[in-house]
Amino acid sequence: AIHDGALTFTTPDSPPLRVAPPTASAPAREVVVWRSEVLGHDAGDAAATLLSAWLGFDVRLVRFDRTRARPCNPEFAGDSGAHTFFADGYPLLVIGESSLAELNERMAARGEPALPMNRFRPNLVVRGLPPFAEDHLSTLRIGDVELTPVKPCVRCQVTTTDQATAAVGIEPLRTLGGFRMDERFGGVTFGMNAVVTAGAGARIASGDTVTADYRF
Repeated sequence: AIHDGALTFTTPDSPPLRVAPPTASAPAREVVVWRSEVLGHDAGDAAATLLSAWLGFDVRLVRFDRTRARPCNPEFAGDSGAHTFFADGYPLLVIGESSLAELNERMAARGEPALPMNRFRPNLVVRGLPPFAEDHLSTLRIGDVELTPVKPCVRCQVTTTDQATAAVGIEPLRTLGGFRMDERFGGVTFGMNAVVTAGAGARIASGDTVTADYRF
């Protein structure tokens, strides 16, 4: 749980642990996210001990050092100045609700159960678009906020892991491989990475109206 910037962890074998936001004087640790090397502020030994015991291997909890920007790939983000923290590479992932419905229909034809949207971990789910229309959008506007989709999201094996049970299967990658393979990026895609091009700092909420423009 998150409250007033602090994290509270609860695991089956330990009482709740509240971890306050690390201060600027907290030890800095180097963090590698794909090809990016960034710094994070260490949250302390208590959090590390609890999480390491729960996960079964040594980990440290760090918070991104916001004094050091991590820019998005300019090949796709252009001169937007977009940056992100510990995300794979972009600040937002957009998926259309109907895109998941289309995928689940194809999986049902194989006798596979439907997957929930959280399997794909989007930040923004848009209702009312045709299946995979997000691939072709130039902008999305939500109040004062404008988002620009810049790169298809290549999906990895994480999507085959059931978050509730940790069981690993072969779907949805097997089904996506039959109709969503993108040779440009060497994998299957589902969803669009997006950057904020206007309205940074404004709030958006579930149920807000989205206006979308197409690239063609």
